[in-house]
Amino acid sequence: MKTVLKSAFAALLLAGLAGAAHAGDIAVENPWSRAAPTGAPVGAGYVTLKNIGAAADKLVSATADVAGKVEIHEMAMDNGVMKMRPVHGLEIPAGKSVELKPGGYHIMFMQLKKPLVAGEKVKGTLTFEKAGAVPVEYTIKAMSAGASSMPGHKGH
Repeated sequence: MKTVLKSAFAALLLAGLAGAAHAGDIAVENPWSRAAPTGAPVGAGYVTLKNIGAAADKLVSATADVAGKVEIHEMAMDNGVMKMRPVHGLEIPAGKSVELKPGGYHIMFMQLKKPLVAGEKVKGTLTFEKAGAVPVEYTIKAMSAGASSMPGHKGH
Protein backbone atom coordinates (compact mmCIF):
# COMPACT_ATOMS: atom_id res chain seq x y z
CA MET A 1 0.00 0.00 0.00
CA LYS A 2 2.82 2.39 0.89
CA THR A 3 4.50 1.79 -2.50
CA VAL A 4 1.22 2.42 -4.35
CA LEU A 5 0.69 5.71 -2.50
CA LYS A 6 4.28 6.77 -3.12
CA SER A 7 3.94 6.02 -6.86
CA ALA A 8 0.63 7.90 -7.05
CA PHE A 9 2.17 10.90 -5.27
CA ALA A 10 5.16 10.87 -7.65
CA ALA A 11 2.80 10.74 -10.65
CA LEU A 12 0.84 13.72 -9.31
CA LEU A 13 4.02 15.71 -8.76
CA LEU A 14 5.24 15.00 -12.27
CA ALA A 15 1.84 15.85 -13.75
CA GLY A 16 2.08 19.22 -12.04
CA LEU A 17 5.33 20.08 -13.78
CA ALA A 18 3.68 21.75 -16.77
CA GLY A 19 5.79 21.62 -19.91
CA ALA A 20 8.40 19.36 -18.36
CA ALA A 21 9.33 16.09 -20.02
CA HIS A 22 9.80 13.16 -17.68
CA ALA A 23 10.55 9.47 -17.37
CA GLY A 24 10.42 7.48 -14.17
CA ASP A 25 11.26 9.83 -11.31
CA ILE A 26 13.21 12.33 -13.47
CA ALA A 27 11.71 15.58 -14.77
CA VAL A 28 13.52 17.61 -17.45
CA GLU A 29 12.72 21.31 -17.04
CA ASN A 30 13.49 24.44 -19.09
CA PRO A 31 15.81 23.00 -21.76
CA TRP A 32 17.58 25.75 -23.71
CA SER A 33 20.62 26.44 -25.82
CA ARG A 34 22.47 29.56 -26.87
CA ALA A 35 22.70 30.71 -30.48
CA ALA A 36 26.08 30.06 -32.11
CA PRO A 37 27.65 31.93 -35.02
CA THR A 38 27.62 30.36 -38.49
CA GLY A 39 30.58 27.99 -38.76
CA ALA A 40 30.87 27.38 -35.02
CA PRO A 41 31.74 23.70 -34.51
CA VAL A 42 30.15 23.43 -31.03
CA GLY A 43 27.19 24.53 -28.96
CA ALA A 44 25.72 23.65 -25.58
CA GLY A 45 22.45 22.59 -24.03
CA TYR A 46 21.27 23.57 -20.57
CA VAL A 47 18.45 22.11 -18.47
CA THR A 48 17.31 21.48 -14.90
CA LEU A 49 17.01 17.81 -13.95
CA LYS A 50 14.70 17.10 -11.01
CA ASN A 51 14.67 13.71 -9.25
CA ILE A 52 11.47 13.28 -7.22
CA GLY A 53 12.28 9.65 -6.42
CA ALA A 54 13.70 7.99 -3.33
CA ALA A 55 16.84 6.76 -5.15
CA ALA A 56 19.57 8.57 -7.06
CA ASP A 57 19.67 8.26 -10.85
CA LYS A 58 22.40 9.13 -13.31
CA LEU A 59 22.39 10.97 -16.64
CA VAL A 60 24.54 8.65 -18.75
CA SER A 61 24.25 10.00 -22.31
CA ALA A 62 22.62 12.54 -24.58
CA THR A 63 21.84 13.07 -28.26
CA ALA A 64 20.93 16.14 -30.33
CA ASP A 65 19.70 16.24 -33.91
CA VAL A 66 22.07 19.11 -34.80
CA ALA A 67 25.26 17.42 -33.59
CA GLY A 68 27.45 14.62 -34.87
CA LYS A 69 28.60 13.95 -31.31
CA VAL A 70 27.14 14.86 -27.90
CA GLU A 71 28.79 14.62 -24.48
CA ILE A 72 28.05 15.61 -20.89
CA HIS A 73 30.63 18.24 -19.82
CA GLU A 74 31.66 20.14 -16.74
CA MET A 75 33.36 23.53 -16.53
CA ALA A 76 35.27 24.17 -13.32
CA MET A 77 38.07 26.33 -11.99
CA ASP A 78 41.42 24.53 -11.68
CA ASN A 79 44.23 26.60 -10.12
CA GLY A 80 42.61 29.82 -11.31
CA VAL A 81 41.99 28.53 -14.85
CA MET A 82 38.53 27.64 -16.19
CA LYS A 83 38.69 24.15 -17.69
CA MET A 84 36.11 22.04 -19.48
CA ARG A 85 36.09 18.26 -19.40
CA PRO A 86 33.72 15.45 -20.32
CA VAL A 87 32.12 13.55 -17.45
CA HIS A 88 31.02 9.94 -17.65
CA GLY A 89 27.62 10.27 -16.05
CA LEU A 90 26.08 12.93 -13.86
CA GLU A 91 24.37 11.82 -10.65
CA ILE A 92 20.95 13.28 -9.87
CA PRO A 93 20.50 12.71 -6.09
CA ALA A 94 17.14 11.51 -4.75
CA GLY A 95 14.80 14.40 -4.01
CA LYS A 96 17.19 16.96 -5.53
CA SER A 97 17.61 19.03 -8.68
CA VAL A 98 20.77 19.50 -10.74
CA GLU A 99 20.96 22.56 -12.97
CA LEU A 100 23.03 22.32 -16.14
CA LYS A 101 23.99 25.93 -16.88
CA PRO A 102 26.70 28.12 -18.42
CA GLY A 103 29.90 27.85 -16.42
CA GLY A 104 28.98 24.44 -14.94
CA TYR A 105 27.62 21.13 -16.15
CA HIS A 106 26.15 21.21 -19.67
CA ILE A 107 25.35 19.08 -22.69
CA MET A 108 28.07 19.69 -25.32
CA PHE A 109 26.88 19.64 -28.94
CA MET A 110 29.94 18.87 -31.09
CA GLN A 111 30.36 18.60 -34.86
CA LEU A 112 27.37 20.91 -35.44
CA LYS A 113 25.52 20.10 -38.65
CA LYS A 114 23.95 23.58 -38.86
CA PRO A 115 24.09 26.89 -36.99
CA LEU A 116 22.17 27.30 -33.73
CA VAL A 117 19.73 30.14 -34.53
CA ALA A 118 17.77 32.05 -31.88
CA GLY A 119 14.10 31.13 -31.94
CA GLU A 120 14.66 27.65 -33.39
CA LYS A 121 14.55 24.32 -31.51
CA VAL A 122 17.02 21.45 -31.06
CA LYS A 123 15.56 18.00 -30.51
CA GLY A 124 17.42 15.36 -28.58
CA THR A 125 17.30 12.69 -25.92
CA LEU A 126 18.69 12.47 -22.39
CA THR A 127 19.26 8.91 -21.20
CA PHE A 128 19.29 8.02 -17.52
CA GLU A 129 20.57 4.85 -15.86
CA LYS A 130 17.19 4.05 -14.22
CA ALA A 131 14.59 6.34 -15.82
CA GLY A 132 15.67 5.52 -19.38
CA ALA A 133 15.40 7.84 -22.39
CA VAL A 134 13.63 11.19 -22.11
CA PRO A 135 12.97 13.24 -25.27
CA VAL A 136 14.01 16.88 -24.91
CA GLU A 137 13.55 19.98 -27.06
CA TYR A 138 15.95 22.86 -26.40
CA THR A 139 14.79 26.39 -27.24
CA ILE A 140 17.63 28.37 -28.79
CA LYS A 141 18.02 31.78 -27.17
CA ALA A 142 20.16 34.81 -28.10
CA MET A 143 23.96 34.50 -27.82
CA SER A 144 23.92 36.64 -24.65
CA ALA A 145 21.47 34.32 -22.81
CA GLY A 146 22.77 33.05 -19.48
CA ALA A 147 25.94 35.14 -19.65
CA SER A 148 25.43 36.65 -16.18
CA SER A 149 25.63 33.18 -14.58
CA MET A 150 29.12 32.54 -15.95
CA PRO A 151 31.87 32.73 -13.30
CA GLY A 152 33.58 36.11 -13.34
CA HIS A 153 30.94 37.73 -15.58
CA LYS A 154 29.53 41.03 -14.34
CA GLY A 155 26.33 40.95 -16.38
CA HIS A 156 22.95 42.03 -15.02
